[in-house]
Amino acid sequence: MDAAEFRRRGKEMVDLIADYLENIEQRPVYPDVEPGYLRSLIPEEAPEEPETYEDVVKDIERVIMPGVTHWHSPYFYAYFPTANSFPAMLADMLSGAIGCIGFSWAASPACTELETVMMDWLGKMLKLPEDFIAGTHGQGGGVIQGTASEATLVALLAARSRAVRMILASDPQRPETDITSKLVAYSSDQAHCSVERAGMIAGVRMKKIPTEQSDKYAVQGETLRRMIQEDKAAGLIPFYFCATLGTTPSCAFDHITELGPICNAEKIWMHIDAAYAGSSFICPEFRPLLNGIEFADSFNFNPHKWLLHWQIPLGRRFRSLKMWFVFRMYGLKGLQDYIRKHVELAKEFESLVRADQRFEISADVVLGLVCFRLKGSNEVNETLLKRINNGRKIHLVPCQLSGQFVLRFAVCARTTESRHIREAWRLITQLAEEVMQELVLNERGQARDGHPPPLTLTYPALSLLNQLFIQITLEKCQHAKNTGKDLVCGALSCLRFIQADQSAVFTCSSRVISRDIQYNIIYPLRGILIKTLG
Repeated sequence: MDAAEFRRRGKEMVDLIADYLENIEQRPVYPDVEPGYLRSLIPEEAPEEPETYEDVVKDIERVIMPGVTHWHSPYFYAYFPTANSFPAMLADMLSGAIGCIGFSWAASPACTELETVMMDWLGKMLKLPEDFIAGTHGQGGGVIQGTASEATLVALLAARSRAVRMILASDPQRPETDITSKLVAYSSDQAHCSVERAGMIAGVRMKKIPTEQSDKYAVQGETLRRMIQEDKAAGLIPFYFCATLGTTPSCAFDHITELGPICNAEKIWMHIDAAYAGSSFICPEFRPLLNGIEFADSFNFNPHKWLLHWQIPLGRRFRSLKMWFVFRMYGLKGLQDYIRKHVELAKEFESLVRADQRFEISADVVLGLVCFRLKGSNEVNETLLKRINNGRKIHLVPCQLSGQFVLRFAVCARTTESRHIREAWRLITQLAEEVMQELVLNERGQARDGHPPPLTLTYPALSLLNQLFIQITLEKCQHAKNTGKDLVCGALSCLRFIQADQSAVFTCSSRVISRDIQYNIIYPLRGILIKTLG
């Protein structure tokens, strides 16, 4: 391919990309393929003779697209957002064309200097302390890492190195292996698995700090302090704590204003992983979530994979061009508007969930992530998620919070609008109704085959529940053959139980309620509630 053909093919590729993104919501968001699907579609070996560009492009739809999960579809609500914009794509083209390997200033001065300046721009957008800015008298600065996992590992290695040097400075004869064998690091039990993996790679023990739903899944200062003292008493050397701002499961925020002073007093390196939430801190209304950054030794965030620390690889691409293009063509205001829009859409979805009494919100909605579930068992929610993803219209992933199976709804795509949120909710509620109706039918079938199974129902709207229960009880008592003491007393005891239980959780078993009560009262009541509340 010469320059003339490159011009022609380049324009064709831009058109192909633009068409793909403009029509992406017409594609199933999740692929319908099995592992290994691709191998049978291409030859076993690379071709000996060159093939035409037209043949390669034809195979994009035949080979590649059937196996693509469309992360930038407005119906993609899994994981977290990944950066995508037209200015960034253009910058990627230029970066690929320049093709420098910026392992030193001399290797490509522009690559090194633009990255340093862009990281300063970013740090100032976040209003980081001057110690994190390279263009000051401080010793800090930023560098673009490949992934947040790399960032965590780099910070951990730096912390380990500092801890060893500090101990050797006061005890030069102590073997370094003895020091490293006693080092202990900490992270939240809500932290990303890459934190634990970093500890394994660095050869240090990593302890998870337990969190509670009552504390909004945030690490508490007293818990960290207690674990540090216990480990020091056992002869261990606490040296590193990874705080998380915006955890992967629920977007929880550790209290770094409380945790930072503890780490500083104990000479423990505090790293802040804000992989998802960090970009929101450019908005003044979300910047307080970063309060306490002044206590940190390092900080990373990650929709665009940035890290405010140093890196492992020497070779690096000219990735700062993407920042340069995006920052200039969006401006700070444009980026803030983009983030606020995602948060507003998440709040809209939250309001839809809260308005449907069959569902519950499982964690505070702070940014663009909503954790929710059907009121009921983990199995019911697993079934619902499987139905959602098997339909391939929208895509969600789950998490575990306090032993509960929870669905995560993350606003991801740049093109997501309110209509997409409402369409997704219509689909979710439609599938939820199907799952609940099937559950009722299955329980009826099990009851007919033998003894009635234990029955656990979760109902809201106590006043509605009482009215329906009284109405059905009276009707059944008038018409049922068995209108004796068992039926009446059973119904009244159920009613009293519901009135006393403010959580509106109703549980009965065959030992308490007769089969006649289940058939004549419980099942009809559940059917009416599903229709009424649906």
